[in-house]
Amino acid sequence: MAVIQKYGKNYSPDLVCHKENHPSDKIGVPGCHKKWPEHNTNWSRPVARVWTVVLLLGTCLLYCARVAMPICAVSMSEQFKWSKRESGMVLGSFFWGYCFTQVLGGYVSDRVGGEKVLLLSAAAWGSMTAFTPVLAHFCSQPILSMTLARFLMGLLQGVHYPSLASLCSQKVVESERGFLMSTVGSGSYLGTLVIGGAGSLMLDLYGWESVFYVSGVLSVLWAYCMWKYLLKGEGPIITLESLGSGGPQSKLTKRHWLRLLKQPAVCAVIVTHLCTASTFFTLLSWLPTFFKDTFPDAKGWVFNVIPWLVAIPSSLFSGCLSDHLISQGFDTASVRKLMQFFSMGVSSVFTLLLCGTTTFPSAVAFVSATMGLTTFSHSGVSVNVQDLAPSCAGALFGVMNTCGAFSGVLMVYFSGYLIETTGSWASVFALITTVNLLGLCTFLAFAEARRVDIDSSKIRHHNIHI
Repeated sequence: MAVIQKYGKNYSPDLVCHKENHPSDKIGVPGCHKKWPEHNTNWSRPVARVWTVVLLLGTCLLYCARVAMPICAVSMSEQFKWSKRESGMVLGSFFWGYCFTQVLGGYVSDRVGGEKVLLLSAAAWGSMTAFTPVLAHFCSQPILSMTLARFLMGLLQGVHYPSLASLCSQKVVESERGFLMSTVGSGSYLGTLVIGGAGSLMLDLYGWESVFYVSGVLSVLWAYCMWKYLLKGEGPIITLESLGSGGPQSKLTKRHWLRLLKQPAVCAVIVTHLCTASTFFTLLSWLPTFFKDTFPDAKGWVFNVIPWLVAIPSSLFSGCLSDHLISQGFDTASVRKLMQFFSMGVSSVFTLLLCGTTTFPSAVAFVSATMGLTTFSHSGVSVNVQDLAPSCAGALFGVMNTCGAFSGVLMVYFSGYLIETTGSWASVFALITTVNLLGLCTFLAFAEARRVDIDSSKIRHHNIHI
């Protein structure tokens, strides 16, 4: 009983197994999988801060490489004589590749470590970005080579966020996960701003090739620095043997996965993330068109920059707030629900206000508030998956992100259909609000923060033997 009272909600069978084992013991308690020296694998706070900065830069460069093609698409289509349909085929091929490696990336990260997958993928997609101009100029059919290149970019970048989720669940304590994920998540907004400003300047001065060269080389350099200074030159080799002999926490059988996916809390995070991703992709895709249709004389840089400038500090604030509340003793599940309430509930209020807006400044203000509040999900549903299943957080996040990506593409297309059919942007904003409220209600009703990737019957069994 003393053991139960001491460890409280963070208690797991691993702790029981270690209770009476000493480092010198040769034989552990039957059923215990982990040895004493392997138990405390969390980063210290200084190390976690260094990794946070490095992963923030990595996510920033990820988006610089990802957005390079959309920025250069107009110049490339003029040079290679692409039609609108062909340009759309090149740009859209990224998302099909992006969907296919989410689960695989998370699964491998859970087995061998997220830092290895991040390093290898960054080196690969960075090199692909740098070689994109070469492929375009030396291939007889640039449309085919660019479509294939973008598809491969999607495959390589699809492992990034599941690997982050896996790494965070393995190395970061519960009370600091919100800050890390929200800070790293803000790298996407920072990368969009950087490549939007610097990339446009390079495009005008040195041609579209320079955008790919610079973003690709910087990404490879980031991977090299991560390998050299954080991994201390350790070879990030992933073999079939290492996949087969991954840590015991990652060895979940098919039966365990089926049991896991039947948990209401797990279904809740999948549905909520699906709704969050769908609404975010829709806003990201259609807001520029909304401003051009509604305010044709407005300056594009205003509505393309200001919302992202608001999103960055908002994301950082949400992470600090959630970690502070948890460290003060507030229930973890309640904090996750509060963050998601701001992300999907309060933001929907500002989305609905866009339906009746009449002035450009008010529209920019409402959009900025919407995008800023949406970032609170980094400290809500995005972290909650690590609370529920730290042993397979990467793979589970991959499942969530795959569902979110597919539903996002469908909702973007359906929104375009609504605009053409109704001729009103209010229908799109009403759709976004409806989907948001559906996801929010699901999360508030079923979300939890206790571990569900372990068998509660085994916990009771171990407690009886103590």
